[in-house]
Amino acid sequence: MVIIRLARGGAKKRPFFNMIVTDSRCRRDGRFIERIGFYNPRATGSEEMLRIQMDRLTHWQSQGAQLSSTVTRLVKQFGAQQKATQES
Repeated sequence: MVIIRLARGGAKKRPFFNMIVTDSRCRRDGRFIERIGFYNPRATGSEEMLRIQMDRLTHWQSQGAQLSSTVTRLVKQFGAQQKATQES
């Protein structure tokens, strides 16, 4: 089964996560098929906190990929950000 989840990167005490498409049997930080975004929980000031390639996300979902619970939460947050940006 293909799953969309986060892979941890960054330094000690300074996490950075890549949003990846991978086989569910692969390790968290192991081999992946495609990188479709990132999440930086420690972003400050003008740094970008979250970026998702929505066209690739919908493509993989149409192919049957499942979202992890954290990625589901982040996609909802990204949608709210996009909506707020468009209204401004």
